[in-house]
Amino acid sequence: MKILLITFSIILFFSFRNCFVSGEKHKSGLSESTVTISISAVGDIMCHTVQFEYAKVSRDSFDFNPVFRNVSKHLSKSDFTFGNIETVFAGKKAKYTGYPRFNSPSDLLYALKNAGFDLLTTSNNHSLDRGEVGVLRTINELNKRSLNYNGTYVSQADHDSIRIFNIKGISIVFLAYSYGTNGNPIPKGKSYLINLIDYESIHRDIQAAKSANPDIVLVHFHFGDEYEREPSDYQKQVVDSTIEMGADIIIGGHPHVLQPVKFIKSHKSVFDSVLVAYSLGNFISNQRKKYTDTGGILTISITKNLFDNTLKISNVEFIPTWVFKGNTGNKNEFVLLPSMSAMNDSSITFLNKNHIDKMEESIRDTKEVLSKYYYYVSFN
Repeated sequence: MKILLITFSIILFFSFRNCFVSGEKHKSGLSESTVTISISAVGDIMCHTVQFEYAKVSRDSFDFNPVFRNVSKHLSKSDFTFGNIETVFAGKKAKYTGYPRFNSPSDLLYALKNAGFDLLTTSNNHSLDRGEVGVLRTINELNKRSLNYNGTYVSQADHDSIRIFNIKGISIVFLAYSYGTNGNPIPKGKSYLINLIDYESIHRDIQAAKSANPDIVLVHFHFGDEYEREPSDYQKQVVDSTIEMGADIIIGGHPHVLQPVKFIKSHKSVFDSVLVAYSLGNFISNQRKKYTDTGGILTISITKNLFDNTLKISNVEFIPTWVFKGNTGNKNEFVLLPSMSAMNDSSITFLNKNHIDKMEESIRDTKEVLSKYYYYVSFN
């Protein structure tokens, strides 16, 4: 994405805030009366030890591009694509490790950029797995690859900068928060390093964002109970409170499994109802427990009337994905597959009956949980 940075000050009764606006990803023409954009979101992007071992091509080189070869066309066709990066990039000297304290090769970021990602949320329970140094170096590595980030920050000024993305004439603010840091301490006086779920902070950020007059405020939460397919009372409470604060779209992660999509009525949103995806599960990981090898790409189409500036969510699409782990013919690999189309794709030659059966099961599980409260998700 080509980024245009415009900095200006917003004076609020509680603070001074800075905002920057990014440029358009595409310059496709508008219709006479409306414009429609697509935003795609995925779940947790993880990197366990075996993942970077499979991706290693030489002593200091890793190639993660093949992991995303079958889903990149879906990620890149959206006007804006984001996901949660649940590892840090603290460098080789800090030692590459998987669970429980992640540190991954920066080559993974190249692959994510190549696959079509525009932004990575960085606030999660693993953000401080290598302390402050890990936070700072991760952001530096993201900047090197022109990948936007939110949720962790290098300074108070960076923290106070509201991310506004202008996508084909529709402006969207992205905010991100985590329930915690796995007990890893936040250095004294540096609470700006990571956004934690705190109602006062969230309310302040949303009010600051709205003072910049964006069309939409999208909030990402890293929260919930691991491996639970239903949102917890805590998740529901956080979501309901954030809707009352004025959020328009809420996306969640952390449980490592998919949870339902739901529309919740709101008188504070630009929409009649707020779209909530409580958890998008794992996008890529080495977790093989039932439900954890399944994720997907949630694509939200938003239409703006250019005459009266009203907005609506015009379509919700979900592409179920399944993580293949095994030999593809030449080597052992992790490969993300779009489940519904992969089973009939003759170019994918490494799947056996067991793989097909697991994908079919994951598709059934996905449709069951995602459409539990909202029946109009389009599955592809």
